[in-house]
Amino acid sequence: MERLDRITINPNICLGQPTIRGMRITVSVILKMLAGGKSIQDVLDAYPELELEDVQQAIKYAAWVVSDQMVLTA
Repeated sequence: MERLDRITINPNICLGQPTIRGMRITVSVILKMLAGGKSIQDVLDAYPELELEDVQQAIKYAAWVVSDQMVLTA
């Protein structure tokens, strides 16, 4: 797996949700913006402290998390 060194999890920041570089910007906020139709540039404009690699790693982290999920059908 590729290193995701910009994704941090700290129980004292945002209730332990995955964040970007220890800031109070969660991976889920970034993903919700993208899922809602915002572009990567829109995310970067909304959060000037973010860098392109932060958003890319948020997407990669989400892909990694769901890749281990199993779907059981009846």
